[in-house]
Amino acid sequence: MSLSEIRKSRNGEGGFPQMLRTWRQKRRLSQLDLALSSGVSQRHVSFLESGRARPSRGMILQLSETLEVPLRERNAWLAAAGFAPIFRTRPLDDPQMAQVMNAVRMMLTSHEPFPAVALDRAWNIRMTNAPFEMMTALLGDDIWRRVGGDERNLMRLFFHPNGIRPLVTNWAAVGPLTWRRAEREAEALGGQDMKQSLAELSQYQDAETLWSAQDSALVPVMPFILEKDGLRISLFTIIATFGTAQDVTADELRIETMFPADPATEALFRGAAAAMPPAR
Repeated sequence: MSLSEIRKSRNGEGGFPQMLRTWRQKRRLSQLDLALSSGVSQRHVSFLESGRARPSRGMILQLSETLEVPLRERNAWLAAAGFAPIFRTRPLDDPQMAQVMNAVRMMLTSHEPFPAVALDRAWNIRMTNAPFEMMTALLGDDIWRRVGGDERNLMRLFFHPNGIRPLVTNWAAVGPLTWRRAEREAEALGGQDMKQSLAELSQYQDAETLWSAQDSALVPVMPFILEKDGLRISLFTIIATFGTAQDVTADELRIETMFPADPATEALFRGAAAAMPPAR
């Protein structure tokens, strides 16, 4: 190993020390703040960030819990420090995920007649309820093909040039807020896949979408207002996550339940549900 490589290793460039420093800075904590919050001495935090001390497995888990690091990134911390990852990434159809997915289905179904969807950290759609499918069907059978991508993805639906922007009547308000929410989530969750989507889709956005939020402080919750073929739909969203996830897949699931923002939208969805044939 060359002298420069030894210096890089000791300074933590590209390894656990850099990861620790990056996430501490993301959370806007000083070394003293992190020390007080985690029960570790400031001196030891400093030594870990400089590469002068090597972390134990328990220390990595303790610091990553304090910094609320996503489970996928905690695995990366462990691997960078020479330990085996401990958090599994189970597919949705794994038998051990059955109760988790039952809970998701229960939330989606119980929210009917209003739309709800389960997303991963890149906003790929993993599960929906019938009202959500009914709503997106209004956009055309080829909507997901038009916006491209390998998955049905809400970011692409919103921000691809062939997506729904022309149909959103309050885009000047809701567009920037949605974009900034995606940026915050990508930063907070360490989502490289979301960051790639943002980088790709940014070329299609104007400065107003990226930087402004018109009238965003004038209502309690900003609704998303869609108009097509004489129909007007106004919804706002509540997001739920698992509070005690110990699996990467569960940790990254987001359940978005959409609520009517006005009586007309509520009547529209309730009427559509009443007109549906009963399930067999």
